[in-house]
Amino acid sequence: MFLIRQSKPEDVSTLVKMAKMVYFINLPPNEQLILNKIEHSNKCFSALLPRQTAPGGRPAAGKTPQEESIRTRRTTNTNGLADMEHDSDFFMFTMEDMRSGSGVVGTSQVRAHQGGPGNPNWSFKISEKRHYSESLKFGTTHAVGQLFGDETGPSELGGLIIQPSYRGHQERPGRFLSFVRFHFIALFREIFAERIIAEMMAPVTAEGDNIFWDAFGRKFIPVKFAEADRFCQHNRSFIPDLLPKEEIYLSLFPLEVQNSLGVVSRDTIPARRLLETLGFKYRGYIDSFDGGPHLDAQTNDVPLVRDTRKVTVGASLALDKCKVPAMISSFSRERGFRATMANVEWDGEGSTVRTHAEALSLLGVKKGDSIGFTPISTWVKPEDLIVTSGQAPAKSRAVPRPRAKRPTRRKR
Repeated sequence: MFLIRQSKPEDVSTLVKMAKMVYFINLPPNEQLILNKIEHSNKCFSALLPRQTAPGGRPAAGKTPQEESIRTRRTTNTNGLADMEHDSDFFMFTMEDMRSGSGVVGTSQVRAHQGGPGNPNWSFKISEKRHYSESLKFGTTHAVGQLFGDETGPSELGGLIIQPSYRGHQERPGRFLSFVRFHFIALFREIFAERIIAEMMAPVTAEGDNIFWDAFGRKFIPVKFAEADRFCQHNRSFIPDLLPKEEIYLSLFPLEVQNSLGVVSRDTIPARRLLETLGFKYRGYIDSFDGGPHLDAQTNDVPLVRDTRKVTVGASLALDKCKVPAMISSFSRERGFRATMANVEWDGEGSTVRTHAEALSLLGVKKGDSIGFTPISTWVKPEDLIVTSGQAPAKSRAVPRPRAKRPTRRKR
């Protein structure tokens, strides 16, 4: 079985090694930066725990989790991603393969608010502009792009990476890493925004070059693509300072550049398709650096958010009696946040869920405890149902492992 838990400082060395396999803007291969992210994440997790009770049953001194939530702080800075993350609730997850003893095999992140008032999240908005000549009775339509600063503060998915040897695994651990973020959003819905965005990675060469950056951004910020991305780790104010705010006619770009806009890299295609099955859509916003598409969805419309609830744990059950694939989680001061995929017994309506002893032990819960619960069989295809404890789905299909590729840079 796979366990997803909140990331810990002892994960840093492994996460640095994973970050070196692909280049993530929000998972830089830097030990101190990753440690800072984990420490901030753990503070945000702790702020969600109920306050302990003082002797005599009185509430302990201090703020409530709602008051303690970092999301309540308004930011007016335009600094780098590190500063921005510390002005928003941010949660980082780590996955372990519990059976093989392989240790950490993946990670993912979710940010409660990406930017906000006075601290916009920058993108490039693509729209159409029509020109018409009455004298010639002839018109043309051109795609135009314009720098756009979003100050609504949407929630943001990011930082999903899994060890290459686990891609194509029959239990789909990469999908679990993606799903857990929606599960968590639903459990603490009041912290997150009404809209979720995911910035998808555009094609980047093995040398770290990007065709859109070379055609557009580099004309105004004369550095290589990878270097411009590194600037964002420390300061973002240069984006509106140096990139033009006027409309840019995209028809002036070479056709190859035009055709690359809103396109994801080959390795990112599965992630995009998965998000689209959850209702995410491309609405004409691309990354102002690499041209990759920004997808978004209304938070409450995402099936994984909509179907997640709190339930009570029933008595443990024999493994062969558990038929419903689900994600279940626990959250306590002693163990922190923990989640796993497991088949359970559930009648489709009740507030009690039963599962096998191994899953209960992994979460550290017992009969009568409250857990998070997301049934996934209502909308996932039968052949995609999870595999747990050596069981295979009725109609399983072989998933070939992808051939080894040279390291590429990915965002999400």
